[in-house]
Amino acid sequence: MSEKEIISALKYVSRMKPEFMLSEMRNYIKSEMYTQEIYNIASSSFFDLGLDIVPVDDDFKVFRAPGGFIELSDREEQINEAFFRTAGVSRKLERLIEQFIEKKTGKDWDDPVILDRIRKAVVSQKADYWKSKGSRNISYEKGYDILGYLAYQFPVYFVQFQHILYGMAEDGLLKKRMKVLDVGSGPGTVPLAITDLYNRLEDNKALVHSIEMYDENIEAYNFLVPEYAGIKDKVDVREPEKIDIKKLDVGKLPENIDLMVFSNVLNEIKDLSNSEKAELVKEMSEKLNQNGSILIIEPADKVNSTEMRGLAISLKVMGLGIYSPCSFIWGSGCNPQGCWSFEQQEDIDPTRLMTRLAECDEPYRYINLDIKYTYVILRKDNLTRIKYRVSPKAKFAKLSKLGKHTGKRINVIASLMSGDLGDEKNHLFKICDGTSAKPVYAVLPGHNLTPENEVITNARYGSLLSFQNILVRYNEANDSYNLLLSKGSLVEAVEG
Repeated sequence: MSEKEIISALKYVSRMKPEFMLSEMRNYIKSEMYTQEIYNIASSSFFDLGLDIVPVDDDFKVFRAPGGFIELSDREEQINEAFFRTAGVSRKLERLIEQFIEKKTGKDWDDPVILDRIRKAVVSQKADYWKSKGSRNISYEKGYDILGYLAYQFPVYFVQFQHILYGMAEDGLLKKRMKVLDVGSGPGTVPLAITDLYNRLEDNKALVHSIEMYDENIEAYNFLVPEYAGIKDKVDVREPEKIDIKKLDVGKLPENIDLMVFSNVLNEIKDLSNSEKAELVKEMSEKLNQNGSILIIEPADKVNSTEMRGLAISLKVMGLGIYSPCSFIWGSGCNPQGCWSFEQQEDIDPTRLMTRLAECDEPYRYINLDIKYTYVILRKDNLTRIKYRVSPKAKFAKLSKLGKHTGKRINVIASLMSGDLGDEKNHLFKICDGTSAKPVYAVLPGHNLTPENEVITNARYGSLLSFQNILVRYNEANDSYNLLLSKGSLVEAVEG
């Protein structure tokens, strides 16, 4: 009996019955087969067939999986809000990472010699990262490259991905049964983060496919991810495919992807120009469901952030829509040149490994707790987070016209594109309406803070705000505009 015939029979039976025992399939196939044999052949296809399966004694119960998108319950919101208040790597996952270090080195994870070697790997990676783009050569070919990454970068990337994914759940973008493709998976940061979040959700599941080029990363992935995902079996992870992204055969990728992730990977491909990266992502988007999302995440430094914004606009020109964080409220495109914007979250708790690494003469080199990142969510269906469009009769000035209003008080409407970049004396936020070629900042001196303008201090990144009675000033030193909020200024949330 071929796999094709078994799958065909499964499709037929699942259409006729909302739930059934897998052993019943023996009545619909010609060959004599044990139930376990049927399971072994068909197990990799249940997710795509929209079926859930659970073992029952010597059999399996099969039933139709719930469709549609995740709607967070009050309990799920409370649990996740509590997690993000003191976010970090779970103790179970910390211990798994420690065990992987012990497996790789043959010594205790906190052996002084091992810790010193990991410190050297961290310092080396940081030094290479901060080199100019042309001379960077970020590689994960050696075992200690991976151990350094797991010690220093991983905890922050692990939590930051959950922030973004949870935001997508709040927006209703995640399906109750979601197929994910993680491009450049490394040691499994994204699948581990998905697992952690889904373990705090109720009846939702994900299937994760991954591609990765480095053997050392794949070894770490196979040690960490299946074990952690198996704790609650809410995330089905497939073994990563060893593929160099630059030589990718898109035709061999899985079909009907709901979420395609490029997490801190595109910036590390030095052999491709930004336009070539855009062409690669666009080609891969053919494997995306019509209502699926592409998520690209890059570090928040100016070079990577501005390049990513340029990449996003290139993809928009190629036909993909930008869901967030950018909004185009005037119905026009934007100039991404010099567009440096990023989101910031609360610091994470350090791992035990990070703490031990910091027990040295220069502890600051090994502590990495702050979360700052640049991201974009792209869609094929042109769905946008911010749906508001400025009415022709609205009395708002475009940010591209601020030069005409310098020294005057005006009204504007724009998206919040940063956290608070200021200090104790002055709150400072980057804002954008998609029209200005120069950076624009909203400045709120602490002594001018009032209930009428404090909305800006706790608004969500990417949300749309209206500003009334603000003073326009040109900052010649930085070739930017500052919009000064006074006690008489009014800031209101419009959307998001």
